[in-house]
Amino acid sequence: MSVIQVDIIGLSTSPSSGGAYALVLGEIDGNRRLPIIIGAFEAQAIALELEKIQPPRPMTHDLLRDTLEAVGAEVLDIIIDELREGTFFAKIRFIHDGEEGQLDARPSDAVALAVRMDAPIYVAPPVLEEAGIPTEDESVSALTSGSSSSAAVEEPSSSLTHRERMEQQLEEAIQKEDYERAAQLRDEIARLEGE
Repeated sequence: MSVIQVDIIGLSTSPSSGGAYALVLGEIDGNRRLPIIIGAFEAQAIALELEKIQPPRPMTHDLLRDTLEAVGAEVLDIIIDELREGTFFAKIRFIHDGEEGQLDARPSDAVALAVRMDAPIYVAPPVLEEAGIPTEDESVSALTSGSSSSAAVEEPSSSLTHRERMEQQLEEAIQKEDYERAAQLRDEIARLEGE
């Protein structure tokens, strides 16, 4: 299966999130970002490891890493391989006693383990195509970088359809790096396309 390598761009939250965070993954050889809503505990586990902060006692993801190392298993990579009804699914691929295996995991847990074990993070192309958010709108840049044409004129928002307004809001959310709002808008646009 061909996969796309991503890296952690950051973690973000907003006061209206109710304690949820957006884990933002960025395509290494591309311009798309993949926001995944995760819980506060998982966000803390990822942030602590990224900042190289050692808690006084091992956290759950530290225990999982230590267990895998104790039995001689090596984590090869993690793959976010499915998006079903707004829920992301991941696999932790490992090798133990010369045989490859995989474990189902929530993406937040898989990423928390990957940062502890220096394992690469991949996303299946269909997942990134469905849920990825481009950081640059190529259609807009093509309009503004055209040869000797006059500046593009924005349509008044009153003449835009509901979906076009949502796409405009999505673009604004991306520019403001409000990935949680961008993920919500992306999901709503996908729901409208499905109707």
